[in-house]
Amino acid sequence: MITLLVKEINSFLSSLIGYIVIAVFLTVISLFMWIFPGNMNILEAGYANIDTLFIIAPWVFMFLAPAITMKSFSEEQRTGTLELLLTKPLSDIQIIFSKFMAGFILVLFALIPTLVYYYTVNDLGYPPGNVDTGAMWGSYLGLLFLSGGFVSIGIFASSLSDNQLIAFIIGVFLSFICYVGFEQIASFELFGTLDSLIMNLGINEHYISMSRGVIDTRDALYFLSLITFFLLLTRLNIQRRKW
Repeated sequence: MITLLVKEINSFLSSLIGYIVIAVFLTVISLFMWIFPGNMNILEAGYANIDTLFIIAPWVFMFLAPAITMKSFSEEQRTGTLELLLTKPLSDIQIIFSKFMAGFILVLFALIPTLVYYYTVNDLGYPPGNVDTGAMWGSYLGLLFLSGGFVSIGIFASSLSDNQLIAFIIGVFLSFICYVGFEQIASFELFGTLDSLIMNLGINEHYISMSRGVIDTRDALYFLSLITFFLLLTRLNIQRRKW
């Protein structure tokens, strides 16, 4: 399984698109935080925090994760190597989990450089160090869980088609629905007491909760359940090819 994991990571890093995706993520975040005028610009806002990162990052990850994972199974299906992979002495779960972890690690690679923003804002504070560190780390943890959810959705989308572009579009669509779709449905107030339950099915509600710096086990369980759900859907779709 480790061999497959390393292979997936190397496959991504050996292609130009891998570095382009990471560069685009960092560029977009930097533009909103330091260049574009407005309340999200740290220098104009006058507050020593990096909330802009945690507001913009989910929307960028919504496209970043599907871009990273779109070839996970699509390429295997297109080239006919999926059947060969399934004959390896690895279970379906091991194969899927290896591809998931590769995608998650690659998203982590994109996120690590943003720690520079924290240290920069930390020095810009008055006095220096006047930053809500607890809320910041809670937001980072929430962002990791959120990215894991988007990666699992992207893995599932990749298993649905042998066309990478279609897999990418499906991944973005499903990520959008899971992130704000349920929240929008609940806002219509059509289901009475069920509206609260519907809202809690969405990613954003739990991401915002974790971003406050208080880690609730219910939020962690939600993200773990979301990841497990889409990985199991991927397994069902892969198994269907054996029938």
